Amino acid sequence: MAAIDFHAVRLAVDMKAVLDLLGFVASSRRGHQVRGPCPLHKATTPASRSFSAHLTKQAYRCFRCGSSGNQLDLWAAATAQPLYQAAIDLCEKLHQPVPWLNRR
Repeated sequence: MAAIDFHAVRLAVDMKAVLDLLGFVASSRRGHQVRGPCPLHKATTPASRSFSAHLTKQAYRCFRCGSSGNQLDLWAAATAQPLYQAAIDLCEKLHQPVPWLNRR
C-alpha cells in the first residue's frame, strides 16, 4: 500500500470545500468562524449552533457529539472511513491528485 502525504492533502483541501461537500449550512458566522448544525450527528434543527468550524485554521468541533479535528478528520468521520481511504475519496471528489509518498 502506497503512503499518502496527509499534510499535502490538508494543504490542498480547505475546510470550506469539505463543508460544502457535506451540505453544511451555517446558522451564524463571525469572521472566519461558522456555526451551525453538526453534519456528523445530524442535528435536527437548522438553527442549531452546536458545530463550529474555523475556515482559516482548518479546524472544527462539535460541542454536542464531541468530534473535533481538521478538514480531513471531518471527512473521515462524516463518511465513516479510515483516514487513508477518506484522503483518497476526498481528493477524488474534489478532483485533486492524491499526493502519494515514495511512489515509483
